Amino acid sequence: MIGRLNHVAIAVRDLNAAVATYKNALGAKVTDATPQPEHGVTVVFVELPNTKIEFLEPLGENSPIAKFLERNPDGGIHHLCYEVDDILAARDQLKAQGARVLGDGNPKIGAHGKPVLFLHPKDFLGTLTELEQV
Repeated sequence: MIGRLNHVAIAVRDLNAAVATYKNALGAKVTDATPQPEHGVTVVFVELPNTKIEFLEPLGENSPIAKFLERNPDGGIHHLCYEVDDILAARDQLKAQGARVLGDGNPKIGAHGKPVLFLHPKDFLGTLTELEQV
């Protein structure tokens, strides 16, 4: 079921500072910032040869990333995203095995314009896990 690692998401307080760090210190190629109001974040992707790093900055006070940053003031890894071929089949298989899908259980469109789901961190070694259909 699980495919390649699509991205590692890092919650940041200051998107511009995060981008500057990766561009200046690491020479990274970084996408333009894209607001994702339906998810309460603004995102930027650092493009690597084998995967991506996603920076998540809160978009508004009710952003789930704002809540994450309250608990983790310096920011940090927020989630891992894995690719799957069929997100509904993956969801159904995981639910049958007792995994909890967050939200209403239905895929939403993610930052790449593809269906995504999030899985409860308590079911995956304390790590929030995102599945993205490719």
